[in-house]
Formats: sequence, C-alpha cells, structure tokens
Amino acid sequence: MKDTYESPLASRYASREMLYLFSPDKKFTTWHRLWIALARAEMELGLPITQAQIDEMERERDHIDYDLAAQKEKELRHDVMAHIHAYGAHCPNAMPIIHLGATSCYVGDNTDVILMKEGLILIRDKLVRVLASLAKFADQYKALPTLGYTHYQAAQMVTVGKRATLWMNELLSDLEEVEYRLDHLKLLGCKGTTGTQASFLELFAGDQEKVRQLDRKIAVEMGFGPDQVQPVTGQTYSRKVDAAILATLSGIAQSAHKFATDLRLLCHMKEIEEPFEKHQVGSSAMPYKRNPMRSERICALARYVMADSLNPAMTASVQWFERTLDDSANKRISVSEAFLAVDAILNLYENVASNLVVHEKVIAKHIQEELPFMATENILMDAVKAGGDRQALHERIRTHSLAAGSRVKDEGKDNDLLERIAADPAFGLTREQILRHLDPADYIGCCPEQVERFLRDCIQPVLEKYAGALAGHSAEIMV
Repeated sequence: MKDTYESPLASRYASREMLYLFSPDKKFTTWHRLWIALARAEMELGLPITQAQIDEMERERDHIDYDLAAQKEKELRHDVMAHIHAYGAHCPNAMPIIHLGATSCYVGDNTDVILMKEGLILIRDKLVRVLASLAKFADQYKALPTLGYTHYQAAQMVTVGKRATLWMNELLSDLEEVEYRLDHLKLLGCKGTTGTQASFLELFAGDQEKVRQLDRKIAVEMGFGPDQVQPVTGQTYSRKVDAAILATLSGIAQSAHKFATDLRLLCHMKEIEEPFEKHQVGSSAMPYKRNPMRSERICALARYVMADSLNPAMTASVQWFERTLDDSANKRISVSEAFLAVDAILNLYENVASNLVVHEKVIAKHIQEELPFMATENILMDAVKAGGDRQALHERIRTHSLAAGSRVKDEGKDNDLLERIAADPAFGLTREQILRHLDPADYIGCCPEQVERFLRDCIQPVLEKYAGALAGHSAEIMV
C-alpha cells in the first residue's frame, strides 16, 4: 500500500536504530517499564502490592495489544488510559495497581526523557565516528598546501588537513554540548497533577521521605542516578529541556551545514569531491555531471533541523502555570523529527568524510595561479635587503600586480607577474632568486604542527574515551 503519506525521514533517511527509538514499540514498552518501576518502588516502600503482581507485569512487559489499545482510546479519548486498560487486560491481577497515584505525564514525560537520552547517546557515538573519519583525513593531508579563502577570495595558504580541523573543532564543540545534556538530563519522576506529589503523600500516609524515595528508586531502575530527577515541576518537566536539547541538535546541524557547504564549493573547484559510485547518475539530462548530492542533502536536512529547533523554544515560552496541552502535538513531531534528521545528517557526514576524493594536481594548479601574488611580500623583503627602497618597490609591485591581474582576468592568459618583476631593474634580483619563492610549503605556516597537536591533544582523547563507538564500524554508502 502506497496511498498514504509517509515521512521521508522514515522511508529514506534515518537509521533503523533511531527509527526504532521513536517507534510505538519502544514508546509503549517504556511505559510498561515505568509502570513496573512505579509498582516495585511502591511495594518496597510499604504499599500493599505483591511480587506476584509485579511478576505478572514483567511477563507482559513487551506485549503491546495495539488493537485493544486503539479500541479503548476510541472509547475513552485518552491514550494513557487506553494503554492502562490494554496492559491490564493481560495482567488481570495487577490491573488494580497499574499507574497507582500517577498522572499521564508520569509515563509520557519520563518516556520522552528516556528516549531523548538514548537518542543523544546514538548521536554522540555518530559524532565520534565522524571525528574519527575526519581525523584520518586531516592527518593524511596535514602538509598538503591549498589556497585559503577569506570572503571567498584567495588568501594566504593553509593545508587540506588544517581546513579539516576547522570542521572537526566545531563537531568537538557539539560533542561537548551533547555530553553536557546527557550529564544534566533529569527525569520528571512522580510529581502528580500539579507537581505537588499530593496523591503520593496520601498513599504514604503523609510520609514525605517515602515520597522522596519513590522518585529516587524509579530513577535508578530507569537507568538514571538517584538524584537525576527534577527537583520541582508542575505537571510536566519544564519544556526548556526540550528546547535545550533541540538547540544542541541544531548546533550539530549548523556544523554539518558548514562542512557540506565548504565541500560543495570545493567540488565546484574540482579540488575535493564527495564519493561518487561507479553507476551513480549525476543528472537525468546531463550525463557528464557529478553533483555533490550527499552534501546537498546534508544542507537540506540541516536547514530543517535549525528551523525545527524553534518549535520547543516557542512551546516552552507559552506553558501556562503548571501545564497546558498545546505542547503535546507539537513535541511529538518536533522532537522526534529533529533526532531522525540529525541521525540522517551524521550518517551522510560519516560516509562523505570517510570517502573524500582529493585532486592534488588541481589544487596545485590553483595554487600556481595565485602564488605569484603571495610571493611578492618575500620578494620585496629580498629586494630591500639588496639595497632597494621599500616604498618605491611596493609601488612597483602594485603596478605590476594590476597589470598581471588584468592579463589573467581580461585576456585569459597566464599570470606573468614574476616575469614582470624579474625584468624590472629596480628590484635587482635574478629570475632564479625570484623563482625560489615559489615553493607552496613555504607559505603554510604552522599548519602541519597545528594539525598534529589538535589530533593528539583534542581528538585522540575523545576517540579513546569512546572506543566502543568505533569498534567494528565502517561507513556505508548512502543512497
């Protein structure tokens, strides 16, 4: 059946692991786990709940009766109550104590936090893999000179590897943001309808310490630290949590867009290209074309994520008092799709970074077109050392540069600047003395050492810390 809309994020772009994370199966089995954690904690804190009831819930933990849930939701118009009835139908002995004292946000909000945590871990590992791919590339080309650009005009030279460290440094910042979010992410816990925990205080006969322990026990069972629970909330956790996480995802999208845009420009110059498969078609009309479609897709998805990150920011700003429900429909779409899109972006990024094609002779040709202009400063210094007048020689170089530039741009001829300078007696230099300034390696400054230091001090510790993310992994070609 292909007569119903399907999201391209699901059908074309995101990985199976991220798609599963935001699937109904993952969502509702997490609801079941939360109900089990609640019942277990309540039993341990003295409520009349039996181990047999918990065992029954455990047996049915991964069984979701979607048909019955859909039937009940149509009847009750409430998704959480529908799933309580569907779960309880298969756990008849436990049915009376499922969701005891809780409000819908107990399963809804806590599940959202758990999914975002697991999603951030997937994103973190993919960031590490991209960094590993770029690290190999940067090290391989750390000393290969290439034209640097400011304002997209040729400037002082850099190296191909040094430019890659700029891409990596932004991703490193993104990784630190992800780590921060993971370290500071907290569950909602059990806060009740307005965040007062009044229903749980009633269940525990006014024992506030047991109410506090309930939060802590559930957090530990769900994979969080005992103190990784929001200290105060309304009915929901603050939607600023969603806004902060999507801001982090937006940051990754920004970094990826920068990389992909640089690569698209490099592809145009034919200096560096993304992978192109043997039978890949660049254009349906122009068979000679080799379009940077992966980089273009990264940019397209990145723009979507950057725009999408505004959704939770606006939602957070209009949550009235202890809660409103205008967050629900929005966050179901905005949060999941941000994760799916960033997942797709990093899949593409890793594939491209692992298979970059460098055309060294084209790079060298472009350098030679601009190197005469760059060499003039060193030539000027030599001429002054030989007794020349710095100001007069500066004016001579300016005049010769304009004439050579006109020859290149207006006549389409080679750059003859150095020949003009060699023929000018004011400089007092031979052609051989001038040409010795044409080694590109003399103009790359500290680039090789900067790359080595950055890889050693900044990247290697990350790759060692997250070695598990790299084990047995290789980037696949993306369709």
